[in-house]
Amino acid sequence: MLIVESLKVEMSGKTLFDNINYIINDKDRIALVGKNGAGKSTMLKILAGINKSYKGTVSMPDGTTIGYLPQVMEVSDVRTVREEASQAFSHIMDLQHQIEEMNRQLETRTDYESDNYSKLIDDFTHAHERLARIEDTNFDGAVEKTLLGLGFKRADLDRPTDEFSGGWRMRIELAKLLLRNPDIMLLDEPTNHLDIESIGWLEDFIKTQANAVVLISHDRAFIDAVTTRTIELTLGRIYDYKVNYSKYIELREERRQQQLHAWESQQKQIQEIEEFIERFRAQAAKAVLVQSRVRQLEKMERVVIDEEDKASIRIRFQPATRSGNYPLTVDGVTKKYDDYLVFENANLMISRGEKVALAGRNGEGKSTFVKCVMGETAYSGTMMLGHNVKIGYFAQNQAMLLDEDLTVFETIDQVAEGDIRTQIRSILGAFMFNRDDSEKKVKVLSGGERTRLAMVKLLLEPVNLLVLDEPTNHLDLRTKEVLKNALLDYDGTVILVSHDRDFLDGLVSKVYEFSDKKVSEHIGGIKDFLAKKRQEIWQ
Repeated sequence: MLIVESLKVEMSGKTLFDNINYIINDKDRIALVGKNGAGKSTMLKILAGINKSYKGTVSMPDGTTIGYLPQVMEVSDVRTVREEASQAFSHIMDLQHQIEEMNRQLETRTDYESDNYSKLIDDFTHAHERLARIEDTNFDGAVEKTLLGLGFKRADLDRPTDEFSGGWRMRIELAKLLLRNPDIMLLDEPTNHLDIESIGWLEDFIKTQANAVVLISHDRAFIDAVTTRTIELTLGRIYDYKVNYSKYIELREERRQQQLHAWESQQKQIQEIEEFIERFRAQAAKAVLVQSRVRQLEKMERVVIDEEDKASIRIRFQPATRSGNYPLTVDGVTKKYDDYLVFENANLMISRGEKVALAGRNGEGKSTFVKCVMGETAYSGTMMLGHNVKIGYFAQNQAMLLDEDLTVFETIDQVAEGDIRTQIRSILGAFMFNRDDSEKKVKVLSGGERTRLAMVKLLLEPVNLLVLDEPTNHLDLRTKEVLKNALLDYDGTVILVSHDRDFLDGLVSKVYEFSDKKVSEHIGGIKDFLAKKRQEIWQ
């Protein structure tokens, strides 16, 4: 159990948290939600003991273990994948030493009736139970099972970690955390570097093996699957719901409507009081009553309305001239890097208006295929764009291509045409850029802010074939809903690389799977595809 009491945090002169109180119980599965900047990552760092710049207390029983996975971290490059993951068990020796020391104290101390002696017995028992659970573990088998579950191949396990990208090395850090299986696990965007199959494996692990979990994620399907409690951070306060994310959304809207009614009632009351003060301010006979009304206003606790859910805003991609019947035809395409085969003999025919997903484990060639479509890399075989096709492309590094000397507003104003120009600020607001943000230069934006701005820019360009490589990275749940609705309304053709099941669900009608150097077509949505994959695993 972890107890947060009277937590207050101020940053840059602003109150981030104000008198926050809550408890994390054994086996809690908590989703920490809120808009970007609400303090979610800061809260995890406080719980992890990394950030100590706060007032109030964060307490837990002695011996409680906490594991923390940040979004970005330094990783080691001196071991193999297997050796690095095995570092998860380095704490066993420490635990054995602790038990030996407590055993020595139990043999020599005589204060049997003291509270300290009772605590020593409790600690000794708890440590023994933990060691017993650990000693029953097949360490080598657990390491291999966890790494394979997170997407590594058996041949990868004895390769040096420095041969892998940062995303794969973050998977190793996640594996180490899961293998330790602490009393409280803190996960900040754990699915960022995982593919669909690995996300499914992580879900099963958390549901069946983890102890208490507090996580931040923009993957709605993931948090719905693994969490049973939702804590929302907003305007310095928290709202604690004993439900999963989807049910929380319903309850949150009910709460906002109640706030709105209370605010309207209070505004009417304030207006009446102010009118009374103004009418009788100059009358000496009414001075006492006027001062009473003034004090009433000063003491009144003003109703605060939660920020509007931007998912309710509907935005449309700009229509372009109609393309030919088949915007993209791929015939016998093979891609190699020197002697390394990425995929071979890929054959696709995408019809006008289709929305398709490219799925498969990381490293199987999805982004490489997109680069082939865009002419950014050489290949053998034939790729043919249809008549009158105009492509809108969102690459994973799209944010780096923006003009850094323009402001946010100027970046969008350059591409907006017609009536849409009157909606620029609303569109920017839907993607979490407020009025002050819109005047910032691109050069001062964070990586996530640049990515969101690049998506807004693409939204306003008239194209009839959208090629989107991981477009939801750095988007929060509400903003992803805005983008998904825009894609649903879009009458052009869409090719999507994404591991976000909730985002793809109901959006795509066909999945091309990249696996074992091949590209396979699956008719149906993402749920149909995943159900078929699960059947194959159990056959």
